[in-house]
Amino acid sequence: MIKIIVIACFLLIIASLGTALYNLIAKKPEEHSPKTVQALTVRIGLSLLLFIFVFIAFRSGLIEPHGIGAKIEQSRQAGHSQLQ
Repeated sequence: MIKIIVIACFLLIIASLGTALYNLIAKKPEEHSPKTVQALTVRIGLSLLLFIFVFIAFRSGLIEPHGIGAKIEQSRQAGHSQLQ
């Protein structure tokens, strides 16, 4: 379920960028400015919401890192426990 929410949010961010690009290119200069700014504002809001959602999901344990950083942290914790 979390993956679906993240993917949907990314798609909405891309759609917002596409809307801003369309308004920037296809409209007259006096028409495109407010619509472009609105689309980019929506993109920034969606990006912040996505970041907050991922942060909360990570802190609550719903998602766990599994890349390079996770392996480094595991080796660091293993070394720390051996010292004690």
